[in-house]
Amino acid sequence: MSKIDPAKIWSLNHRLLMAVISSVAADIAALGLETKELFVLAEVDEHPYPAELAASLCMPKPSVTLYVKRLEAAGFLRREIDTEDLRRHRLQLTPAGRKVMQQGTALLSEAYSERLGRLSAAQQSELRALLEKMI
Repeated sequence: MSKIDPAKIWSLNHRLLMAVISSVAADIAALGLETKELFVLAEVDEHPYPAELAASLCMPKPSVTLYVKRLEAAGFLRREIDTEDLRRHRLQLTPAGRKVMQQGTALLSEAYSERLGRLSAAQQSELRALLEKMI
């Protein structure tokens, strides 16, 4: 039995995710978003503080700041002073931001679903279990 190369598995996973993202990038752009901005919008409800958002997305803080500024200018995000700590800004999706986030997420989900459709139901279930175990 040959040794499994973890880097090869990682590379295959990365290629799959990038292929899915690339397949819908134009449709996401038509919503007025870059793909990374969509990921920012998708995490705001769970991580409403910019530093938390950066950590959650494994992005540099300056990049998150740039995306937040763009999303705020586009009317997709609102930055508010946190009433519990006046030194902090809390991010909140606007109704327009929630709408484009849901549309963009649906595009990614549909594209990924096409790839998952290549697997049987049992294989999909096994993949989910394996990914949960790895996380």
